[in-house]
Amino acid sequence: MKYLVTGTAGFIGFHVAKKLLDRGDEVVGLDIINDYYDINLKYARLESMGISKDLIEKGKVISSQSLEGYSFVQLDLADKDALSQLFQDQMFDVVVHLAAQAGVRHSLTHPEVYIQSNIIAFLNILECCRFNPVKHLVYASSSSVYGANEKMPFSTSDSVDHPISLYAASKKSNELMAHTYSHLFNIPTTGLRFFTVYGPWGRPDMALFLFTEAILKGEPIKVFNYGEMKRDFTYIDDIVEGILRVADRPAQPNTEFDPMNPDPGSGKAPYKVYNIGNSAPVLLMDYIRAVEKGLGKEAKMDLLPLQPGDVPASHADVDDLIRDTGYKPDTKIEDGVKAFTDWYLDYYKVNPNE
Repeated sequence: MKYLVTGTAGFIGFHVAKKLLDRGDEVVGLDIINDYYDINLKYARLESMGISKDLIEKGKVISSQSLEGYSFVQLDLADKDALSQLFQDQMFDVVVHLAAQAGVRHSLTHPEVYIQSNIIAFLNILECCRFNPVKHLVYASSSSVYGANEKMPFSTSDSVDHPISLYAASKKSNELMAHTYSHLFNIPTTGLRFFTVYGPWGRPDMALFLFTEAILKGEPIKVFNYGEMKRDFTYIDDIVEGILRVADRPAQPNTEFDPMNPDPGSGKAPYKVYNIGNSAPVLLMDYIRAVEKGLGKEAKMDLLPLQPGDVPASHADVDDLIRDTGYKPDTKIEDGVKAFTDWYLDYYKVNPNE
């Protein structure tokens, strides 16, 4: 199978591309390589995939120097003409769309970026799948879509009409757009609501990275909601396994869909939404203790109120993921955090005892 994986210089896309290649699939990776966070980390991910920074040329598909079956193109998904040409040239079987402008807090100060990167870009992906038919479009949504919901665990059958950040609203918009294209053009689409992904090669703007960096420097970490938060932290390998299992199973119409009592997570069209989470919420303070243990250093803490756009708790209902794919994420927080801290110390050549 030939896959387009967008966002392959990013955290999740990088890991997905590697896993697809490991099992023998062909992958074309795409990324704009923007400077939302340390661009050197993005280039390092690509270098590890055999894509030399010096060879990257915007719009040009280049082959990996070390991984058979992998090629990469730097492309802005908002460039509809260039994206259409790529689809025509490459003839993808499956699209795994993971590229997006991430970050809840960033969306409070840079809203226009989210419209361009998360909505216009997604429309272009849908249009390309419409005119260059694919077997399946899988795309990243987010647990952020649950917004003001408080009924736990969060289920894909719940209404998600109360987002509390533009980032969440953009992801909810993606789901609605996907359903429309599934309905009108019979494109199988599956949205994946990821729950607080963490692990090696993670994003520097996320809590685990920020905590690790501050603890090693002896600086206080920012602990929001005074530590009274719970998150359904999900290890990157579990996320990737869930993505691949879903990608291998194109969305089907729900033959039991009741328009008098519509299920938001499915439809008469070949459309489906899944949660991918550990389904085991962890207290933020316990998460911090796992980081302390991984580094062998104690954290200094600056206790702060809940930030705008944040939710106090998340908890994924993954029953339909288990039912349909036979898979449930289950990496323990201690193991996942240790894998991250080991990677961090090695990547940045840090001795925690110095």
